[in-house]
Amino acid sequence: MTFVVTGGNGSLGRHVVAALPGAKAVSRSTGTDLLRGTGLNALRADVVVHCATSFRREVDMARAVLSARPAHLVYISIVGCDRVPLPYYKQKHAAERLIADSGVPHTILRATQFHSLLRRMFDGTSKLPLMVVPGFAFQPVDEAEVGLELASLAQAAPSGVAPEMGGPEIREAVDYARMYLAATGKKRTLVPLKVPGATYRAYRAGGNLTPGRAVCERTFADYLSG
Repeated sequence: MTFVVTGGNGSLGRHVVAALPGAKAVSRSTGTDLLRGTGLNALRADVVVHCATSFRREVDMARAVLSARPAHLVYISIVGCDRVPLPYYKQKHAAERLIADSGVPHTILRATQFHSLLRRMFDGTSKLPLMVVPGFAFQPVDEAEVGLELASLAQAAPSGVAPEMGGPEIREAVDYARMYLAATGKKRTLVPLKVPGATYRAYRAGGNLTPGRAVCERTFADYLSG
């Protein structure tokens, strides 16, 4: 089989490319722009693993990939995209529906937030003496493990909706922030943030978690230690 990975040079896609024999990474840097619809011939393959993403035009990107009509499309989505009314989550859920209704054989894998997302969030919020953190829990997962699962799914028959992937620990964000501070040697006062609205309530209710699918091994502490 031939494999193409959109966003194959990104933080997730590179792990997929490394795990798939002969996989080709495509992105804007290689001449394929999914939003402009240019270079789409590069998507001609037996299997396309769609890791490229857009916070505002996720559906448009999915539509461009579907236009190549691969024999199997593997799509990475987010746990809780149908429960948490965050705009980006809504985009991911709409892309899922588009793919499911397209007639293209597909596999959709939902994963919880990546370790790297929490790291970037804490890098940003730790710039001030008072470090504001979300007032809800996370179940972060390692990108390398998700990449391996995507590669495995790409080499199997299309399954529609794959079992969700979640990290090995569910903890409040403040606990992960303490791990981050200890690993980086920073001293900050942590301030859990509670805000009104449906999005916060959905997070607080665990909409971003998949407790029964803690199938990965690498913890956030492992990630921070390198």
